[in-house]
Amino acid sequence: MALSKVAVITGAGSGVGKAGALALAGEGFAIVLAGRRKEQIDAVAAKIASKGGQALAVVTDVTDPQSVERLFAEAKRAFGRVDLLFNNAGISAGGPIEDLSVEDWKRVVDTNLTGPFLCTREAFRIMKAQTPRGGRIINNGSISAYAPRPNSAPYTATKHAITGLTRSTALDGRKHDIACGQIDIGNAATDMAMRMASGVPQANGEIAKEPLMDPQCVADALVAMARMPPDANVLFMTVMATKMPFVGRG
Repeated sequence: MALSKVAVITGAGSGVGKAGALALAGEGFAIVLAGRRKEQIDAVAAKIASKGGQALAVVTDVTDPQSVERLFAEAKRAFGRVDLLFNNAGISAGGPIEDLSVEDWKRVVDTNLTGPFLCTREAFRIMKAQTPRGGRIINNGSISAYAPRPNSAPYTATKHAITGLTRSTALDGRKHDIACGQIDIGNAATDMAMRMASGVPQANGEIAKEPLMDPQCVADALVAMARMPPDANVLFMTVMATKMPFVGRG
């Protein structure tokens, strides 16, 4: 029997995706966990089930259109609808721009930008046709959507582009009762960000350690966005480690 709310989460096996999946399950969502590593998403699904929730783990490559189509087909088959999509999966590649390979550039673009587009496209197809109609899409944008780190051209470019996708999705979704917002995260303590604790390059050339925050803080923000009634939307939200070097010059 389908629950009243169903959430699809990409990159759900660890970090922010895992924390968000557990938090939304606690809010009564049935969770469709998408990720490349089966053992990780299976473990999250088992944890949700152990607490009385419903979860479906679907091995997914967000860069592959057929894989994404299969993900949403499985979600609809299992639960009948999709109420929330959290486009969370992402990777990074860095280094001096003159040394970056085309392959690394394309790998980041395919995961961080094409992946969210593919998932948004499938979510639209389901959300506009279901009854009750509509839903909510939340994109993981990152603080890099506004301010780059040194030597981060592929990641920063895709996160700036996600902001454009968010605005376009919010606009085009109006007539279908589909809301879209973006959560920009700064220094959540995930595998991708743990290097901040040991020191990373700053804009002035220094290497400095940066504070981190618990991914649960991001999960709480995600829940706050998901709780909005259909006629209200958080278009952009920034959640960051309070003392990280983002606001100001340096």
